[in-house]
Amino acid sequence: MLASSRPRGAIRRATNVSLPEDLLSQAKALQINISQAAEVGVAQAIARTRNQRWLAENQEAIKSSNAFVEKHGLPLAKYRMF
Repeated sequence: MLASSRPRGAIRRATNVSLPEDLLSQAKALQINISQAAEVGVAQAIARTRNQRWLAENQEAIKSSNAFVEKHGLPLAKYRMF
């Protein structure tokens, strides 16, 4: 899913990854492409970490915004159709 957002011609670099032997055996038995699975897993870890860091960095602004809405309501609430 996330790996597909990169260009097809993206430069690739070989790397070594150590995996538990039983995990590797199961993946091979199921004909799972280790490189593709690792790429997707790393891309998901990157996205998750970026999201967590963004939330941490913007925590004060989020709290401030929530406090404003609690105190004053939504700014354009009177125009909502639902």
